[in-house]
Amino acid sequence: MTAISVERLDKSFGNHAALRDIGFEIAKGEMVTLIGPSGSGKSTLLRLFIGLTAADRQSHSHVRVLARDVQRQGRLVGARREQRRRTGYIFQQFNLVSRLSVMTNVLIGHLGAMPRWRALAGRFTRREYDAARRALARVGIEDLAEQRANTLSGGQMQRVAIARALVQDAEVILADEPISSLDPRSAREVMEILERINREDGRTVVVTLHQVDVARRYCRRAIALKKGRLYYDGPISGLTDTRLQVLYEDAGLDELGVHEDQPPTTGLLHAVG
Repeated sequence: MTAISVERLDKSFGNHAALRDIGFEIAKGEMVTLIGPSGSGKSTLLRLFIGLTAADRQSHSHVRVLARDVQRQGRLVGARREQRRRTGYIFQQFNLVSRLSVMTNVLIGHLGAMPRWRALAGRFTRREYDAARRALARVGIEDLAEQRANTLSGGQMQRVAIARALVQDAEVILADEPISSLDPRSAREVMEILERINREDGRTVVVTLHQVDVARRYCRRAIALKKGRLYYDGPISGLTDTRLQVLYEDAGLDELGVHEDQPPTTGLLHAVG
């Protein structure tokens, strides 16, 4: 079964070609990383999956998520509430309502499945509260349920965002550089949570990453972009140091998430020359 299908996808911003002739399929239950240098089109591609931006009008682009059209020939296809609810999006900057509690931010994941009158009133049932508590327990922060979101650390905020996607009951989770602003320990914990959700629940997870060593540790398949084009699509083990050197030939250590106080994994120094 296919979770995401992309055909002949083109996207431009003015005269800049962000994506050109992209095509691939992601099966249900896969955990896939999108990698590539900054500006290669990773985040743009993720936004096209969920209809946050439209493909080029003149293109023959076609994007389907969970067997329903999202983009067709450069036009957004209006998604039903049920379809939108089945796809969760985790933003790099968390996208929480800072003045609300952790519990309320997680409960927001229910809104797409609630009757409109109850959603507008913000009235949640005991069953919905129980689901939110279970989600918080799964990400390890149930004790922070009543704390305001703006008092949390970055790693804790990202756990709230994941819990919200769980409450939403999303079959596909799209995570846009979810660890880029986190310290190494928090980044590892967030990736372990995403990997566990994929393994235990069978949810499809697509995550954009800069850190090749993290991608190798948690994802079995990599889709690599370079200058807006598909550079590699296959097992993560196939991303050899030689291929990485070509992919990141104009990048430095920071581009791969490698810092002086965080030695790279074996071969990564060769991957950036």
